[in-house]
Amino acid sequence: MPLEPYERDGWWWFKGRIDRIPGGKYYRQSSCVPVAAPKKDAEAAIAAFELKEIKRDLVGDERALSFADAVLLYPANPMEAGDLARILPNIEDRAVASITPQEVRNLGALLYPLGSTDTWQRHVVTPVRAVINNAHDLGKCPPIRIKSYSKADRLKQDRARGKKSRVEKVPGSWEWLLAFRAEANRYQAAMAHFMFVTGARISQAVALRPADLDLQNARVWMPEAKGMEEQWVDIPMDLVVEIANLPPRRPRKGPHGKTRMKEARVFGYANKDGVYKAWKTACKRAGIAEIMPHAAGRHGFGTEMLVRQKLDPRTVASAGRWADLALMQKTYTHAEDATGKVQAALRTGRVQATKAASAKARKAKAKSA
Repeated sequence: MPLEPYERDGWWWFKGRIDRIPGGKYYRQSSCVPVAAPKKDAEAAIAAFELKEIKRDLVGDERALSFADAVLLYPANPMEAGDLARILPNIEDRAVASITPQEVRNLGALLYPLGSTDTWQRHVVTPVRAVINNAHDLGKCPPIRIKSYSKADRLKQDRARGKKSRVEKVPGSWEWLLAFRAEANRYQAAMAHFMFVTGARISQAVALRPADLDLQNARVWMPEAKGMEEQWVDIPMDLVVEIANLPPRRPRKGPHGKTRMKEARVFGYANKDGVYKAWKTACKRAGIAEIMPHAAGRHGFGTEMLVRQKLDPRTVASAGRWADLALMQKTYTHAEDATGKVQAALRTGRVQATKAASAKARKAKAKSA
């Protein structure tokens, strides 16, 4: 018998076999269409299901799996879900096995024509690759490998949009931090101090709860971030005193901040988005460079420890919770006064070479005499 719709618990279900699949199985399942909707909507959903099953029977599971099907199998977080919602209309009906790496890379320019190649990588290539490889892990399709955009791709796109990407961050310093703290509210002043001396990310700082503090032992329970597990992190005594005198606040949440969170936060913010406006205002009032929290904190910590204080990289990576030593040195440390240092080194080298040449000449002259 062909697939027939019927009502069950407020939904349109269907049952029966598909005539075009000889010896096919018997189906009894929901069409995912509520009874409140017209019956023709349920019939359309059943027809689409039937076509998909016929295709699967003809070409096999791998060739029948569409990108939309693969997305349903993927446990996306809210950010990934937003990216996938924008990607789906372009390839949702495509068989996953037929999607090529170049096709995915081309989607970046289509969806974000004024974006950088880093934006394309983060919001297009990464989520598509994650969806397809997750389906592969479940045995549904072949995996996919997609090369990153090259430096030439990045420069070409920067010229097209008239804007440079990968502008190097200016790291925070003690001088900058002291000036910022003098003008910031007490919660942002303490948070900036905390991020600079621990290398914490802004997401970790705003997530801290009073229960995460062990001030008697001068430490905090740092939340996990980017692959690093949560752990105890030591803090200096001046910060212990500052946090001890900082009343925890229940941040506002919801539309226009009408309601408050049930749980208090150490620095009084619900999420990182609530930090930036007051942060910029403090920078302006202090008359200092507008260095945002991540650069002021984590980049500042890395540069302070490695470049200014000249600690060994492994010690800094351990204290700042970097799993990848090379990434820390490449991304989170910044050369300071590079031109001045190079010119000074050149002058020093020239003086040393001149002295050596003069000494050699005097020695040769004395020997000939």
